[in-house]
Amino acid sequence: MEIVHHLNIGIHVIAGILALITGIAAVIVSKRSRRHRQLGRFFMYLMIVVITTGLAGVLMFNRNHFLLVITLLSGYNCFSGIRAIRRLGQAPVMLDYIVPLIALSSGAYYLYYVQHAGLYWAPVIIYSTLGALFIVCVYDLCRGLLTAGMRRRMVMYEHVYKMFGALSALFSAFTGTVLPQYKPYSQFLPSMVGFIATIIIFILLATRRLSFQQKTALQIN
Repeated sequence: MEIVHHLNIGIHVIAGILALITGIAAVIVSKRSRRHRQLGRFFMYLMIVVITTGLAGVLMFNRNHFLLVITLLSGYNCFSGIRAIRRLGQAPVMLDYIVPLIALSSGAYYLYYVQHAGLYWAPVIIYSTLGALFIVCVYDLCRGLLTAGMRRRMVMYEHVYKMFGALSALFSAFTGTVLPQYKPYSQFLPSMVGFIATIIIFILLATRRLSFQQKTALQIN
């Protein structure tokens, strides 16, 4: 099993690094280009590998339980960010309720676990990460209450927030692992950078200095 564990770690690390590079490249290239859609698709596939191997490391090999909550946040943000583009403001269907409920339940169990097992990591990291996960999940569960027009107007904001959230969570996991001597700063600073970048893009979208073509620029088939 030790060999399998090390193999799982190797795949997780390689996929994570490639996902970071791909995600950053997707941010840099033109959002109206085919290249952005291709990079977004590769990022999604790499995130599936990262999530699968991360969960295997926690559930099968009982290693670094903090990665569980980071995996939940980055994985759900990636799913929901791509889902926003695919649905383009359509009313939620059953899948759009089942997945956030699973993520919420997993996050609630993790919160119960750390409170009873003891906090081994900085509380600010755990609670802020879980808080971000809960906010996104609750919003998605309430999307059906919005009008169709409001959902369409929110598509780009949702996509930007959630994909930046997935990328910054992945980056936080990377820097927190590579630079443990600088915790908790190496864990939350990447998230702060991603949040600031998200606010800047929101302002550009609101002032129409930045615009995307929803059906051609960002949709991932």
